[in-house]
Amino acid sequence: MKISLNWLTDFIENTLSAREIEQVLTNCGLEVEHFEEYTSVKGGLQGLVTGEVLTCVQHPNADRLRVTTVNTGTGIPLQIVCGAPNVAAGQKVAVALVGTTLYPTTGEPLKISKSKIRGEVSEGMLCAEDEIGLGQSHAGIMILPAETKVGIPLSQILPVYADTVFEIGLTPNRGDAASHLGVARDMHAVKSLPLKEWRKKLPDTKRHKKIEVVIEDAKACPRYSGCVVSGVKVQPSPDWLQNRLKAIGLCPINNIVDATNYVLHSIGQPIHAFDVNKIIGDKIVVKKAEAGTLFTTLDKTERKLHGFELMICNADEPMAMAGIFGGLHSGINETTTEVFIESAYFNPATIRKAAKTHGLSTDASFRYERGTDPDLTIEAMELTVHLIMELAGGEVSSAIVDIYPDKITAHQVQFNLTRFYKLAGKEIPEHEIKAILNRLDININIGENKDQWVLTVPAYRVDVTRDVDISEEIMRIYGYNKIDIPGSIRSCISVTDEEKFFRFRSRMGSFLSHSGFNEIYGFSLTSSANYTEAEKKSLVALLNPLSNELDVLRQTMLFYGLQTIQYNNNRKQADLKIYEFGKTYHKETDRYTEKSHMAIWITGKQNHPNWTTPAVDVSYYYLKAIVKELLAKAGIFDYELVYKDSSCLTNCTKLLRAGEVIGEYGMVSTVLAKKYDIETPVFYADLNWDIMCRAELSSTTMVIPVPKYPEVRRDLSMLIDKQVKFADLERIARETERKLLRAVDLFDVYEGNKLPEGKKSYAISFILQDTEKTLTSEQVDKVMQKLVENYRKQLNVEIRQ
Repeated sequence: MKISLNWLTDFIENTLSAREIEQVLTNCGLEVEHFEEYTSVKGGLQGLVTGEVLTCVQHPNADRLRVTTVNTGTGIPLQIVCGAPNVAAGQKVAVALVGTTLYPTTGEPLKISKSKIRGEVSEGMLCAEDEIGLGQSHAGIMILPAETKVGIPLSQILPVYADTVFEIGLTPNRGDAASHLGVARDMHAVKSLPLKEWRKKLPDTKRHKKIEVVIEDAKACPRYSGCVVSGVKVQPSPDWLQNRLKAIGLCPINNIVDATNYVLHSIGQPIHAFDVNKIIGDKIVVKKAEAGTLFTTLDKTERKLHGFELMICNADEPMAMAGIFGGLHSGINETTTEVFIESAYFNPATIRKAAKTHGLSTDASFRYERGTDPDLTIEAMELTVHLIMELAGGEVSSAIVDIYPDKITAHQVQFNLTRFYKLAGKEIPEHEIKAILNRLDININIGENKDQWVLTVPAYRVDVTRDVDISEEIMRIYGYNKIDIPGSIRSCISVTDEEKFFRFRSRMGSFLSHSGFNEIYGFSLTSSANYTEAEKKSLVALLNPLSNELDVLRQTMLFYGLQTIQYNNNRKQADLKIYEFGKTYHKETDRYTEKSHMAIWITGKQNHPNWTTPAVDVSYYYLKAIVKELLAKAGIFDYELVYKDSSCLTNCTKLLRAGEVIGEYGMVSTVLAKKYDIETPVFYADLNWDIMCRAELSSTTMVIPVPKYPEVRRDLSMLIDKQVKFADLERIARETERKLLRAVDLFDVYEGNKLPEGKKSYAISFILQDTEKTLTSEQVDKVMQKLVENYRKQLNVEIRQ
């Protein structure tokens, strides 16, 4: 959501800088993702000055160029080569000085430098309007009025609208803050800055026009207000209004539509304007659509209605999807002279369901879905009508319609002061708590029990319904950063399993981060299109999805990591090592389950090359080593490797322990990778975090002294069948010698035409050590002989000399 600083000052007496506003809003829960300076002309005409052409002669080496001398007020005329056909001595012109960056209406920015053009020095540029972003004309240079003073910034005679625009990451519960008024209210609550009066009252006029309004579904439309304005003239909006809308990313349309958009973004109440001549029968009916009805919206898309959409109809046909989108044939155009202004309160669930079903997201539906202020409809309508009469003329020609059968009242919350202090961890002075609540428009009623307050919360705060919500409101306005946390707060608290799991996760994350990995946080929502028809049966689907791309809960961690790799690859970041802790969600026969995971993705180069170390590609074996180390840190050593490809992974290795799948790792299939435009191999590991946590909880850490006695190494070179895995050789070795064997490592592999068909050669090292005495050659030879015998017996191994 974008908020204009200039616009904001219409609602609050602001004394803060943009940087201070950023801190205030972020600290109170309206996170400012960034802010930037906005100008109606890109670049703000910086570096452009007014000049006077003193001389203009034909370029000696070019028929279509002129060599001019230009006075820019410095006392030293500049020589500028110009190709415009209309340049002449005596003209006042716009001059871009050397070093200026121009932002043309179309095309890339251009930096002006001193240069030679066909042999003649040029120290600037005489500009056409399209070259500085002021229009489309390129017929010739801009000619300024003759009385224009020379040497002044061009922005002084061609005013540029300047503003500061904040991008706020609005959370779904804060629909009340989805406007400049909503943001101003939070600034008022935090900094006690005075709010400005914005309401307008309509003048008394003869009101002969009558539009009948009938609400057939009062649950979906609890309140509907409106009135008619006659004698309007539809035309472009004035510059001030166009600039306000452009600053927050909106495109001006005409003065009527722009007025409705202005009110929506000003105070958060969506407004819709209908052409009265298109309201058949002078009657508006608010009702659910009939299933199968075809309706064409403003974007010229014909939509088939399902029967649960709330529609605004005339006597014969639908005119708009209530709270979402207008119809193609009932909107405002240049022939409109009479408009009906609608200001209503619609049920959030009704609007959300219809909008998501049809894949529509509009400024109006964004606010209705989160809940608007039911008490604001009349004031918003009056503000809109006042603005329309100011912009388009006309007068109010009907009585104000306001159908509100069942009034939505402010809700009451029981608030206990003692409980609040326990939650907050600090005793905020009572007078300060009361002041904060008053600035939040929350009324206080204290009974005989001074600790028990009855608070009346305004209807527009749909997210504040419990005492903990009140506590949160007080704390976010007071400031979480003011809460002191004593250093000894945990001294008398026993460490719970949950705390142990958190520390274990931190330890594992630290290991990966120190190994060059970056942690990511993925969405739990994903698209059902990622899954096969068989997999879709166990997906957990959302009843009202945010979009078709976010309609189910994820069943695997894989896809979000691939999206992250794709995003980074598109930005020339090809070497990635990332990990995520997260959950997956599954629908079983009679219940829903969720599972915790630790997922790892690697692609590109394993390391950054330098003059001593060449770059090495990531590989299956690099990922295997990382997985092995992670399992060891969890105290898991006794697992079996099973090799079986899956639909998503090739060279897939499953890790089994006591019948449970600890995890799997392998290379992402090229077919799947190509769906994300990934050309380089991606290796992926998925570990069952629940099993790892249980293993960590049951494991014990032993501290042993450094061995006093030396290790002994023996190597075996062997010829084995190709299907034999190193894991099989290691398992047999550890079963053969449990006490003395410390490590088994594969240090050479050979497969070639010099070996018998179906065979490969392995060279393996064995590290033996006794913690109590030095091993003798006889002991070592006895162990190695036993190993050779077991290898021959179990795997038909041929020992090579």
